[in-house]
Amino acid sequence: MNVGQHSYPVFVGPGSRDLLRSVIPVQTRRVAVVTQEGIPSSMVPGLDGLDVTVHRIGNGEDHKSMSTVESLCRAFSRDGMTRNDLVIGVGGGMVTDVAGFTAASYHRGIPVMHVATSLLGMVDAAIGGKTGVNIPEGKNLIGAFWQPSAVACEMDALATLPERESRCGMGEMAKYHFIAREDLASLDLASRIARSVEIKARIVEADEREGGERALLNYGHTMGHAIETLTGYAIAHGEAGALGLLFAAHLGRELGRIDDARVEEHYRVVHGVYGLTMPVPGGLGIDALIDEMGRDKKALSSLTFV
Repeated sequence: MNVGQHSYPVFVGPGSRDLLRSVIPVQTRRVAVVTQEGIPSSMVPGLDGLDVTVHRIGNGEDHKSMSTVESLCRAFSRDGMTRNDLVIGVGGGMVTDVAGFTAASYHRGIPVMHVATSLLGMVDAAIGGKTGVNIPEGKNLIGAFWQPSAVACEMDALATLPERESRCGMGEMAKYHFIAREDLASLDLASRIARSVEIKARIVEADEREGGERALLNYGHTMGHAIETLTGYAIAHGEAGALGLLFAAHLGRELGRIDDARVEEHYRVVHGVYGLTMPVPGGLGIDALIDEMGRDKKALSSLTFV
């Protein structure tokens, strides 16, 4: 991926985590690995010759918070981490978001790499440089753009990925079908992941800081993030994003942007191709959804739908 003057490799495949050692700068002495309970220690890349400390953060969106970032920064300080040192996030999107934002914040920025162990992380969260945490008022409302130095999409991790986590990744892949107008489902999984990375890379390279085209990567997310927040994250990110894609299709038809056939295609892809048939959660009032969407980070002078 080439973003401004910053370029970095994205490795895709089984064993890709161990390719990171070859791109760690020679001046690096300490590595802080940020991961979670439940993620096998075997997913940590080989880091021979380096002083490695593993930090395990809590599971769940409640731990994607400023208090987690503060705790990590204090630990980095106690360990003597400098700007020459490195953070490696090993886990799904929640881990890479927190690890990336902590790296962006500590000493006003130290290098970070990611080992993405979830399908969602591989095709979306770990690449592109968006980092952030939640606050009670909404998802990812505090964050920074901080590009990683390298990313490994570790396919060895997918063999033990829970079904729901796999479904979340499929929700993000469905998004790329509409952004790129490509039938990614015809590809094998490794090629599908690699192609998703390529699509995202092309958009991020043209608009790193979401001033225009990069907003396409949030297709379906305006409603999706509102559903996540209002359900207390009982509906996971990829699931909410899939519901958001269907909402975006209906809204597009009401605005005269797409026709019935295109709406039907959304249902065919989301339900049929990717198997995302979760029910719409009950108890979500229209006023609450509109209010929550108004807090979305893409909203400017008025509600902005993507």
